[in-house]
Amino acid sequence: MAEFDRELDASGLNCPLPILRARKALADMDRGQVLKIISTDQGSVKDFEAFSKQTNNPLLSSGEEGGKFVFLLQKS
Repeated sequence: MAEFDRELDASGLNCPLPILRARKALADMDRGQVLKIISTDQGSVKDFEAFSKQTNNPLLSSGEEGGKFVFLLQKS
């Protein structure tokens, strides 16, 4: 797993809460910093791909670890 500047654990939250929490966390971060998001919502895979495109925050990685979905988003 790549390095990240901040971690957001959105486990147990369903759409759209992981996205809303990620948007709020990114707002407090500096350009170029990386946010790691952990989610248990299966829909979050497509949600974060769409969120990345809509907001131009690159999705550096998307994967599954131990039954949880893990994303790395870079603030643009």
